[in-house]
Amino acid sequence: MENWTADIEFERIGPLMRLVKKFIFNPLANHLPAQWWRTWLREGQSELALANWNDPGGWRSMVISYEGNPEKTWDRMLVKGGTVPMALRNRRRLTARLCARLIDQAGHDPAHAMCLGAGPGLTIMDAMQAAKKNSFATLVDISSDAFDYGQAEAKRRGLADRVKYIQADVRDVKQMLDRPVDLVELIGICEYLDDEHIVSIVQALGTMMDPGTAVVFNSISDRHGTDRFFRNVFGLHMHHRSPEQIEALLKPAGFGEFRHFPEPLGVYTVVVGTKSAARKGIA
Repeated sequence: MENWTADIEFERIGPLMRLVKKFIFNPLANHLPAQWWRTWLREGQSELALANWNDPGGWRSMVISYEGNPEKTWDRMLVKGGTVPMALRNRRRLTARLCARLIDQAGHDPAHAMCLGAGPGLTIMDAMQAAKKNSFATLVDISSDAFDYGQAEAKRRGLADRVKYIQADVRDVKQMLDRPVDLVELIGICEYLDDEHIVSIVQALGTMMDPGTAVVFNSISDRHGTDRFFRNVFGLHMHHRSPEQIEALLKPAGFGEFRHFPEPLGVYTVVVGTKSAARKGIA
């Protein structure tokens, strides 16, 4: 499985820039008064800042970071030079590659991928296009705010008839499925949830996933060095956990055989786990 990721074109930061960020840029970002930053970003009409102020960590800010080519000056500085936006793009490439290969290994044809906290579902669409096997996806989110954007993107990619959006809590999704799932992706949500919420989600997954199916999630490290900036300026309160800490929350629901795939900036680690033979889901 490790060879699946060998040729991904990741974004990287050289040793000199790492030192500059650690000793100059990050301290400035973290310790200049948050009100100064908010004023500068507001006056500069930062779309990234506005998106996070309206919905911290929401899909709009994710899309801005994913696209990596904003128009506003402040956004160009944050998105093209910021460690976290760069790591987000790395995470997207890594996750899409892993999910594509898992789709190809699925026991059903077409394979069924389910994405939780999906937003518009861009990463799973990337995976569907890269996979060799036919697939379809169920995209689940508690809010339908991103669905119009996602449906337009699916149509543009020729995937409109292969993706289905559901506004629901994951704990209510099982009764809405008419096909077993081969792969569940919950990327970008664990860092915004407390332990109890994660446990409730994976307990629900444990009842709907069959043995041998895969779950894909990520951890986030505070190695990006700008947590204080994100908390005080953008209102992002992220839970920094190791992969092992999240795995401990999944194991009681019947998940194991975890494999780690860190992106090169050391911010995100994408983890693939497997549902064990216990607690078989829908047939």
